[in-house]
Amino acid sequence: MKKYEKYKNSGVEWLGEIPEHWKVESFKNILMERNEKNDPIRTKEILSLSIDKGVTLYAEKTTNLDRFKDDFTQYKLAHKGDLVFNSMNMIVGAVGVSDYFGCVSPVYYTYHGGLNNSYTTKFYEYLFRSKTVKGVLYSLGKGLMAIDRGEGKYNTLRLKVSRDELRSMKLPFPNLSEQTEIALFLDDKTAKIDQAIAIKQKQIELLKESRQILIHKAVTRGLNDSVKLKDSGVEWIGEIPEGWEVKKLGYLANCFPSNIDKHSKVNEKEVRLCNYTDVYKNDYITDDMDFMIATATLDQITKFTLKKGDIVITKDSETATDIAVPTYIKEDLTKVVCGYHLAMIRTYKSSYGKYLFRALQTKLFNIQFEVCSNGITRVGLGSSDLKNGYFLVPSEQEQIEIAEFIEIGTTKIATAISLKEQEIEKLKEYKMSLIDGVVTGKVRVV
Repeated sequence: MKKYEKYKNSGVEWLGEIPEHWKVESFKNILMERNEKNDPIRTKEILSLSIDKGVTLYAEKTTNLDRFKDDFTQYKLAHKGDLVFNSMNMIVGAVGVSDYFGCVSPVYYTYHGGLNNSYTTKFYEYLFRSKTVKGVLYSLGKGLMAIDRGEGKYNTLRLKVSRDELRSMKLPFPNLSEQTEIALFLDDKTAKIDQAIAIKQKQIELLKESRQILIHKAVTRGLNDSVKLKDSGVEWIGEIPEGWEVKKLGYLANCFPSNIDKHSKVNEKEVRLCNYTDVYKNDYITDDMDFMIATATLDQITKFTLKKGDIVITKDSETATDIAVPTYIKEDLTKVVCGYHLAMIRTYKSSYGKYLFRALQTKLFNIQFEVCSNGITRVGLGSSDLKNGYFLVPSEQEQIEIAEFIEIGTTKIATAISLKEQEIEKLKEYKMSLIDGVVTGKVRVV
């Protein structure tokens, strides 16, 4: 990338030097606010704004569909080409140029370029999505909202940037033809980067599918492709290897749902709490993980202290598809107990643990718990639901061999996925660096 021939001090601390022929203008002198109310109603097309996709049709959303009321007169209008900001989320990049005529939430700010070229708004969309400007907006934001949803989940941190703070911002102002060329350049380059990211994400999905196929085949057919099959006696399981059995989980392991919550109480012992997100996000639980500190009674500690070889599953969740997600205790832990919303599975024979963990990772066996879970706002499993779950039982030696085979295969796949994820992060960093350099004049593209 080239630089401009000559630079000058912009007089704006965060902006630094800019190309000599660029100007610096206040936001209010560049873009004009469109403060048109949808009263009388001119459109019922509601527009939404997200960090990833910019301005989209609300009708195309699949989540938060009950967020807006039917009183369309409460909304403001946005025209095609308008630059739309979410006042509560612009610090993290919730800004975009609209390709539609529609109405937007009252917390949105909407601006247009007047009689100027429409790429004025497109250039400033890139500017306000740049890392540098998001940092400036963060310093201008006021108010704090961090709602604890439990289980280590929090709503997005929100700092509102006022209309006056936004309008008084000093911004770089290339001439309109240069703004157009910069926007077109970034359209082209970011589209190619996004395409490369999408290809790598698809490759990751294919690797994950390969992982599932590998595990499924091993725990339902074993490692001998020529093995004779027999009817399992369970319709949804179908045929199984000749020497295998079908048994309920209660015959293979002890199952006990935890009742230890995340709160600390007086007169209880301090413990490290393995909670829902630790299980949901990790195949293995290890001692070096950053566990939450909580307290438990002596009886709870005796019953729910995790040991090497234990399996822990999600006992209840917001959706049935997140039920019975397993993790495996790979090593001895220090004062770690199983937390609420989880259940421990401790096999009667130590050799069963790894194999059973892998079986729980397959949809064939996992779905039986999804089906029997019940609830309204949350769905969950009872102890009897767990004990009555069916599993295939090979010989002890086969279980060990299957678990080792899966471990080797999934480790290779995990390494490949990790490399792809690293490549994606580098592409995202490059994209942000490119946008930042171009819109602030540090990199010349025209």
